[in-house]
Amino acid sequence: MSPVTAASPASAALPTAGTVQASGPVQASGPAPSEWASGDGPAAPVPAVGRVWPVGTRPRILRGWEPPATPYGPGHRGVDLSAPPGAQVRAAAAGRVSFAGKVAGRGVVSVELAGTGAPPLRTTYQPVRASVEKGDHVVPGEIIGTLETTAPGTHCGDACLHWGLLRDQTYLNPLLLLPPWLLNGGPPRLLPVLGVPLPG
Repeated sequence: MSPVTAASPASAALPTAGTVQASGPVQASGPAPSEWASGDGPAAPVPAVGRVWPVGTRPRILRGWEPPATPYGPGHRGVDLSAPPGAQVRAAAAGRVSFAGKVAGRGVVSVELAGTGAPPLRTTYQPVRASVEKGDHVVPGEIIGTLETTAPGTHCGDACLHWGLLRDQTYLNPLLLLPPWLLNGGPPRLLPVLGVPLPG
């Protein structure tokens, strides 16, 4: 599989991995996780509970996480993932749907993630035509809706999924939810141990 790509290497920062490079593996440097919040004070750690990308298998990152310097300052409070209109959108992690409807004319699904502390983390997906309802429980990879066409004049062109992450009112980098094997390649594989006889 190819590595995660980004339109701008500096814009797609990862948990303990500095930035996502336009080509090549994730680099092992960068700010501590507490620096990836937007809001006052350090954020609680984000557990890597994600098990799938919300769209595709390794979507291109069109615009990365750009935390604002102040709570109401300019920035990008999520990541934009490349996908065509009508693409299936999946829950990245297990949880309960806390919102499914329209916000300012745009379809939004929000999922409160199980076992992520108090207040719990919640992911947001937009623009999405929801196939779930508030209160539904979802598992990783479960389809929660389909990607709608992006409104003209927005930064995505025809379509992209804006994927966000919050703890209470604090925005966080949603890529923090993904474990390294999902960001950088497939799951680990067991290799045979040489010199050990097979059971008979």
